[in-house]
Amino acid sequence: MTLAEKSGKIKQWAKELGFAACGITRVREAQEQREHLLQWLENNYHGTMAYMARNVDKRLNPAQLVPGARSIIVVLMDYLPANDLNLQKYKISRYAWGMDYHFVIKKRLRQLLGRMQQQWGQVQGRAFTDSAPVLERFWAQQAGLGWIGKNSLLLTKKGSYFFIGELIVDIELEYDRPWEKNFCGTCTRCMDACPTGAIVQPQVVDARRCLSYLTIEYRGDFTDQTQLHGWVFGCDICQQVCPWNRHAQPTQIEELRPRPDLLNLTDEQLENLTKQEFKQIFRRTPVERTGFKGLVRNVRQNQKTALEKNNNRDQIAR
Repeated sequence: MTLAEKSGKIKQWAKELGFAACGITRVREAQEQREHLLQWLENNYHGTMAYMARNVDKRLNPAQLVPGARSIIVVLMDYLPANDLNLQKYKISRYAWGMDYHFVIKKRLRQLLGRMQQQWGQVQGRAFTDSAPVLERFWAQQAGLGWIGKNSLLLTKKGSYFFIGELIVDIELEYDRPWEKNFCGTCTRCMDACPTGAIVQPQVVDARRCLSYLTIEYRGDFTDQTQLHGWVFGCDICQQVCPWNRHAQPTQIEELRPRPDLLNLTDEQLENLTKQEFKQIFRRTPVERTGFKGLVRNVRQNQKTALEKNNNRDQIAR
């Protein structure tokens, strides 16, 4: 079987497993990303995410993650829900409405590796999805799947509501051409819409201002001036305003569809959430990452901001 036939077979299997797209690129050191990454870290744009500053060489060179690595198989999986949550005052990022994507994507990537091993014998590899020092968006672009938008996310002509996964393997394959054209043009809607100004320049996000970072990764206390703009887990604003997401289609992956107890969650329930209810409603979803205390903290901060705004309006009215 030729390299082209092997790559074609892998893409066919990926589609059968539910992936929306699949591209393949060669394992190499991403030297062109080194300066960008080091400057981002030097500016402390990673905030309290100390793990971002570790393993820089591994992050730039996937060969250090998988012995004998030759190829990176990159996949995309749609996650856009078909229905909206019942919440009115509070917002949870759409990617967190279904089962934790780490379980969903890694399971399918391992199945993909299993098919390769069954067909071609000894193939060694590891599956990744936002779980190791891998430059996911860069390798997706190198595999011809899309371009990096001004909000630093991978964009395609079908939007950006998808997860990225990688299967790094020790066999050579036929490689796709990198995606070269950037279709953002002069559009700056994502930058203009960010309420905290976290997108400090095209493709550069200061995590310390980002609502996703503040509601998930940041574990400290908020100041009186911190405004979360209704978000209690993550933030979708820069995706909601992106013109390319008009073309996004709801996910067909059953595990990524919202469960009824989350769809029907009300503002009042969220404000009075118990630890037991948290475990029941958010079990095996990405929201578990922030934890019960973190979610309650985020709700309370939004309540505090809303109360202050109401008090200010009352004072003005007098």
